[in-house]
Amino acid sequence: MEFTYQYSWIIPFIPLPVPMLIGVGLLLFPTATKNLRRMWAFPSVFLLSIVMIFSIDVSIYQINNSSIYQYVGSWTINNDLSLEFGHLIDSLTSIMLILITTVGILVLIYSDSYMSHDQGYLRFFAYMSFFNTSMLGLVTSSNLIQIYIFWELVGMCSYLLIGFWFTRPIAANACQKAFVTNRIGDFGFLLGILGLYRITGSLEFRDLFEIFNNLISNNEVNLLFAILCSFLLFAGPVAKSAQFPLHVWLPDAMEGPTPISALIHAATMVAAGIFLVARLLPLFIVIPYIMNGIALIGIITVVLGASLALAQKDIKRGLAYSTMSQLGYMMLALGMGSYRAALFHLITHAYSKALLFLGSGSIIHSMEAIVGYSPDKSQNMVLMGGLKKHVPITKIAFLAGTLSLCGIPPFACFWSKDEILNDSWLYSPIFAIIAFSTAGLTAFYMFRIYLLVFEGHLNVHFQNYNGKKKSSFYLISLWGKEEQKALKKKMHLLALLTMNNNERASFFCKKTHLHGIDRNVKNLTRPFITITHFGTNNTFSYPHESDNTMLFSMLVLVLFTFFVGTIGISVNNEGMDLDILSKFLIPSINLLHQNSEKSVDWSEFVTNATFSVSIAFFGIFIGSFLYKPVYSSLLNLNLFNLFAKNVSTKIIVDKIKNGIYDWSYNRSYIDAFYGVSLIENVRRLTKLNSFFDRRIIDGIPNGVGITSFFMGEVIKYAGGGRISSYILLYLFYVLVFFLVIYYFSSFFHF
Repeated sequence: MEFTYQYSWIIPFIPLPVPMLIGVGLLLFPTATKNLRRMWAFPSVFLLSIVMIFSIDVSIYQINNSSIYQYVGSWTINNDLSLEFGHLIDSLTSIMLILITTVGILVLIYSDSYMSHDQGYLRFFAYMSFFNTSMLGLVTSSNLIQIYIFWELVGMCSYLLIGFWFTRPIAANACQKAFVTNRIGDFGFLLGILGLYRITGSLEFRDLFEIFNNLISNNEVNLLFAILCSFLLFAGPVAKSAQFPLHVWLPDAMEGPTPISALIHAATMVAAGIFLVARLLPLFIVIPYIMNGIALIGIITVVLGASLALAQKDIKRGLAYSTMSQLGYMMLALGMGSYRAALFHLITHAYSKALLFLGSGSIIHSMEAIVGYSPDKSQNMVLMGGLKKHVPITKIAFLAGTLSLCGIPPFACFWSKDEILNDSWLYSPIFAIIAFSTAGLTAFYMFRIYLLVFEGHLNVHFQNYNGKKKSSFYLISLWGKEEQKALKKKMHLLALLTMNNNERASFFCKKTHLHGIDRNVKNLTRPFITITHFGTNNTFSYPHESDNTMLFSMLVLVLFTFFVGTIGISVNNEGMDLDILSKFLIPSINLLHQNSEKSVDWSEFVTNATFSVSIAFFGIFIGSFLYKPVYSSLLNLNLFNLFAKNVSTKIIVDKIKNGIYDWSYNRSYIDAFYGVSLIENVRRLTKLNSFFDRRIIDGIPNGVGITSFFMGEVIKYAGGGRISSYILLYLFYVLVFFLVIYYFSSFFHF
């Protein structure tokens, strides 16, 4: 096993050959590389699978031996500065390695089909593989400088992938917004690193924690400066994990491809902030002010994210605000010192939210068969409905992810979220009430999404489609040749029936138009069927289930969503037997000087679980009444009409309802506030600086030059060409000059 640890430094670099070879191929053999573009999915998945096997091997050894391995080598050494590089393998690293690789492999498999139609297919897989390299390097780093390097590389990959479709102005603006917002947090992070190095003289985690804790306990450091440096360190995770007030970039990041939302903006990169706070928790835990600040930021983000998800129409933005809220739960747990609960929820949420985003991609894929490639329509839940008949497997997968996020047992997020809710009672009853209320809000908005998408009838009437089969051309497979032949025969028959005699005469000289079939590249475009009649513009398009490649990734994530919660369940009735997760985290928990044996009182657990599940079911119940067509009509008839007799009460209810809707739909006006208070003021300041630079800084020398030019022109015409006159004028000027000097010297008594 020492051999495995010894060569674990190679883990981040295993996926790196893919972007390098794609770049070399596009440079030297562009035509061949583009023609064979689908083959690049295999090495991407294969190399990441090697990392996964490596990670599982390391994790098994971690569980059995509870050891920490660190290798450090010299990078830069001089009298004033010593920088080192290396890798650190502990329980936290092992958890993140398994999470990154398992979700990454499934997203890559999914992406092979989802992005197959796109011209940027090669660029997409190059970015994805480089992101995996950067993320693996981040979680295995042994010091803050090394983490900062990979931290910026991860942010760069996020920027490139958010703006993947950079020709769309909204995507270009979204990636710029993400870049600027993260730079604010990363600048604070860098200042915190430099300040911490000034305090301790080290950037290696073990030395850093030990020196800093000793300085704090012995009062040998300025406490205010230490708090400032710790807060600046925390600014990086605030931006990366979309915590208030630097959360504004995450919803706009949904302009990137859906697989990116599943991997980067749900499971891995946004979790990097949680990872870093967990890594630095031995440093933060000795400063109660910082821990309270982390918990406060977490609980604000929990409520804000859930409230902003209530009225979103875009399915991906609704899930993005949900991600923000769940990351707030993790940050709250870390601020309370519940290290185990935070990491437990990090694991369960990653699989559940990745499943939901991949499910949303399948839904968008289906809607594009109706409305075309228009994100404003294909992602708009208002235009959806009744899809359960057409995408049954996606519906089951999405429902599993929804129930998990709502906290319904036995799904994964129930076990982790319930642990955070229970710990919040011990920390602060106020925080606990807010956290429990938000759990009900989570159930409400998640079932709102589910009901809007799958229940009722399709709300968009596009061309000849109204949500029901009207033709025998429904869900015809594009994978087999026999199905293609049968489709063509039926299309020919339909065309003949709708043609007149002249059109029939020219029928065999024309070809039927069929999108989505390519003989050389299977599934080159999204497989929806468009049938064009000769002499008419009638087109029949129907929603359909995704292909087997996409469904495979979703079904595997369904299994994770069902069973990954079992790693945190203790099977001993007395509650003293450690579960798998606690055994895994023993070294890190010991580093925090906490008790690794978490005693479980099952009667208390059942009571708390019953309370939290009841709140979740209440949220589901309200969501069903408001958004399930059968119940919503009854609700409008029996409940809201009760206020009709009392006009003032009805007005108040409407104002409250409209106020909540406007607050949520307009993102709590935070983006507008930033636009007015920051962006506009910065623009005014830049205009003032530009005016000062052009009129004052450049104006003075330019004015002197122009004045000299005009004075020369004037004097040129005053001259007579006689040297004696020039000498006399010169002597006159000298005399005047000396008289002025004499006058001022006598006046000021020089």
